[in-house]
Amino acid sequence: MHRRSFLAALAASGALTTLAACGADDTTTEGSAAATSSAAPTGGGTFPVTVEHKLGSTTVEQAPTRIVTVGYNEEDFVLALGLTPVGTRTPLGSYDAAKRPWAAGKVPAGGFPSVGQSELDFEAIAALQPDLIIGTYAYLTEADYKTLTAIAPTIGDAIPEGQGADSKAAASWQTELTVIARALGKETEAASLVDEVDADFADAVAAHPGFKGKTVSVVLFNESYYPLDSTDPRGNFFLQFGFEENTAVDPAGLSEEQVPLLDTDVLVVLGRSAAEFAANPVAAALKVVTEGRTVYVPTFDTDFAGALGNSSPISLPFAVEKATPVLAAATDGDPATVPATL
Repeated sequence: MHRRSFLAALAASGALTTLAACGADDTTTEGSAAATSSAAPTGGGTFPVTVEHKLGSTTVEQAPTRIVTVGYNEEDFVLALGLTPVGTRTPLGSYDAAKRPWAAGKVPAGGFPSVGQSELDFEAIAALQPDLIIGTYAYLTEADYKTLTAIAPTIGDAIPEGQGADSKAAASWQTELTVIARALGKETEAASLVDEVDADFADAVAAHPGFKGKTVSVVLFNESYYPLDSTDPRGNFFLQFGFEENTAVDPAGLSEEQVPLLDTDVLVVLGRSAAEFAANPVAAALKVVTEGRTVYVPTFDTDFAGALGNSSPISLPFAVEKATPVLAAATDGDPATVPATL
């Protein structure tokens, strides 16, 4: 999905909460911040460390203590690694991310100081006097990156595994975690987090072996139908249950005539209730709909939608717990079993 349509989809979804290399590396310097940092020093890592990303490479000279996150989910990753950002990007949409249950006790009432929402507030970022800016899921432009690096060393969008820096795809949560952990000196902690989340998915698959091998379609409704594939964290979430990806659909969007391509073993609809989706007679006639194999996430202001949008090491276990029984109902072969909404 291109940047413009991606941001439009984020706005519709509550977005949680989704390039040329620079000529020279960025290097951290000791911060001159007068304010006391709310972040504990990292410790345990070896510095300096150089981190590669879509916009170049950044050298972090010492453990950061004033971290600002400028993307759509990095805040959760920093919290998962035991640190506290001094400023974050405000999620788009109506979900109150400050109250998200998977980060209970980690987020102050009202959330962290905001550094922008649909657009970044560079003055607010500079005022926080960060010693590291993280934008691993921010879809930063070169202009954004140039401005940010003038404020503090900046980690740009993570490079998807097996792809180059010019990839337009988002990195998996595992890759994003690896990049952030390297910059923070928390690679050992990151490996443990990956193991824990992988175990949650493995337990769900073991308890429901019928998930494996079935094809799932995940579609976001934003004025049109946008299939979410493995390059989108929300689409990838369902694949981690053992489902197969629907490769017949184009993430760029579906025409009305292509809606029947969604008729797979399981369908997940984001942004529409069952009634709203069935208002389209073509959609209503799909067997995956009539046979009770469709899961609906009708709004984006629920905890599940927030957890799915963040797709972080601390939100994914929550999302797995909520989604597993619903997916089980969608795959039990009984049309009378109607999956609950998420």
